[in-house]
Amino acid sequence: MRTVELGRTGERVSQLALGCMLMGTLTDEESSVTMLNRYLEAGGNFLDTANCYAWWTGRDRQGGESESLLGRWLARRGRRDDVFLATKGSAQVTNRDEVWAGRDEPDWDLARRNFEGAGAATLRQAIDDSLRRLGTDYVDLYYVHVDDLATPLEETLEALAGIVAAGKARYIGWSNVSTWRLERIRQLADRYGWPAPVAVQQQHSYLRPRPGVQHNSIVDGAQLDYLRQHDDLTLVAYSPILKGIYDDPAKREGHYVMEPYTGADTEARLAVLTEVAAEVGVTPNQLVLAWLLHQQDPTIVPLIGPRTLEQYDAALPALDVKLTEDQLARLAAAGA
Repeated sequence: MRTVELGRTGERVSQLALGCMLMGTLTDEESSVTMLNRYLEAGGNFLDTANCYAWWTGRDRQGGESESLLGRWLARRGRRDDVFLATKGSAQVTNRDEVWAGRDEPDWDLARRNFEGAGAATLRQAIDDSLRRLGTDYVDLYYVHVDDLATPLEETLEALAGIVAAGKARYIGWSNVSTWRLERIRQLADRYGWPAPVAVQQQHSYLRPRPGVQHNSIVDGAQLDYLRQHDDLTLVAYSPILKGIYDDPAKREGHYVMEPYTGADTEARLAVLTEVAAEVGVTPNQLVLAWLLHQQDPTIVPLIGPRTLEQYDAALPALDVKLTEDQLARLAAAGA
């Protein structure tokens, strides 16, 4: 597995990151441990979790199950330095009982209005709780999980600077953030000498959001341009295969993940993607991962989040896919 530099930190992380969101809940402990071990054996080192993973998988879930499982696994291995460990704070819901009340599925609109936020006291408590569950003194990368417009950025950044100064996190990142906010964050960090983000974690895939879509979590053309101009930021691309919709036209019909993408541009890109996948002899899902791994401007770290060992095994062949200049050009030019 190849590695890339994280921003300009000098840290080398595996170019394919492993998302641990469902470990300890929908992915049982045995399967989770097998997946983690296989990932390290394949040369991977970049693990991603969060303090809220994964409360929404059942009424009895609190969030933190993923971190706790990783803590047990790390304790058994006894080799903390083998991994570059990222976790997040600010997105834990504060009223799970109300969000679930009388429902078979959580009320996501309510949950999104009631998250813990990025206040100083909240982040200081969240990192301590995460470290306790993870069984470690520090994380390598600590993200603000959901950009919090209700808290002054100065308060959040000063708290994060304290977390870094205390040795509880080595670097900081931001997720689900608009470009103008990212620029403001960087300006404030520069002004006050606080640590600036070295990674931005956003939803990014081969499909492009349709014109007019404004979504803080999805990379658009303007954000890509911004990242090209600022190579001290690495794009960590979550949901790179959009819940696996590329392999299954029937799954795409009516799937909520497709809502920001529907339109002629998507249809044109899917047609070329299917053509090239057949030429290369891989699935469309695998080709999307391979295409992302080929991107160098900006550098992209796809973050896979398999629920099963089969899904994990299906993603790994993307590491060995070699695309020609002609195929890369066709994939880049596709669209309406």
